[in-house]
Amino acid sequence: MPETRNVLAVIAPRVGGRSAAAPLAALFEGRAEITVVEAAEEDPAALARAHVLITALGAVTEEHLAAAPRLELIQCAGHGHDTVDVAAAHRRGVTVCTIGSSGAEAGTVAEQTFALMLALAKRLVPAHLALTRGDWALPRLQQSLTELSGKTLGIVGLGAIGREVARRAAAFDMTVRYAGPRPAPAEVERRLGVSRADLDDLLRESDYVSLHAPLDGTTRHLLDARRLALLKPTAFVINTARGALIDQEALAEALETGRIAGAGIDVFDPEPPGADLRLLRAPGVVLSPHVGGVTRETLVRIALAAVGNVLDHLAGKPPRDVVEARPGA
Repeated sequence: MPETRNVLAVIAPRVGGRSAAAPLAALFEGRAEITVVEAAEEDPAALARAHVLITALGAVTEEHLAAAPRLELIQCAGHGHDTVDVAAAHRRGVTVCTIGSSGAEAGTVAEQTFALMLALAKRLVPAHLALTRGDWALPRLQQSLTELSGKTLGIVGLGAIGREVARRAAAFDMTVRYAGPRPAPAEVERRLGVSRADLDDLLRESDYVSLHAPLDGTTRHLLDARRLALLKPTAFVINTARGALIDQEALAEALETGRIAGAGIDVFDPEPPGADLRLLRAPGVVLSPHVGGVTRETLVRIALAAVGNVLDHLAGKPPRDVVEARPGA
């Protein structure tokens, strides 16, 4: 009799006291060859029987990998893979995959990106707060309101999400530049109407800079104090990717001193942020609690994409969206 191939869902955090593994487990129902095992991310010993691990923002460390001698595949239920020790997985011959090509949350994150951009351009938060205090703030705000039309949007990372952002930017009559480790196919550039730039040049030229790069050792603090200083004083920074792509202290300093006009931030390092995070009290910010990819619709698409890749792997098909080892990652 062939050995049972187990799927272990390591999903964190628990939501409302309920395990997020249950919806994923339900998608395997009726497949007798698969046993779904629930385990908390802090209990690596429970990994001993697993051939496949599904993680949604749960950490997968070298200790977890050492406790999982049968592990073949780590499937991230999302576009990111920064919670997984990819280098350690590769050393053990374990494949790591995301759901990047599925586009499961790309459109939703692109919508959140533009929600933040519009909130900054139209000063929606200070306008709302002023009105709730009985303050008709029009005379004070009107000189700082801006348009997206005619502005340059710099996209850092033209993957599935970055491309959705670029596609929407065309509807706002924005000029779009992008930066990344390699150029997009010429057909993609033509279809989206985008052009590639060196990152430093992109920062100098852009009115809005939107981050959509993966987080690894090569991109941590990609926007540090030096690069933030390249931005125009009228520029806005948007981050719906990973908090550690930006040096948060340097960003707070740039906002407090007026070196940039504002920032829309959906992600933090760590999450949730501590109450003492300087960025929470910086001027010109619009903040949201990592909700960019979370809607009723995307949660279903993400789960289906992750489980589909796992089932393909267990059926002997090549997995999609394999994460490559990178220097410094």
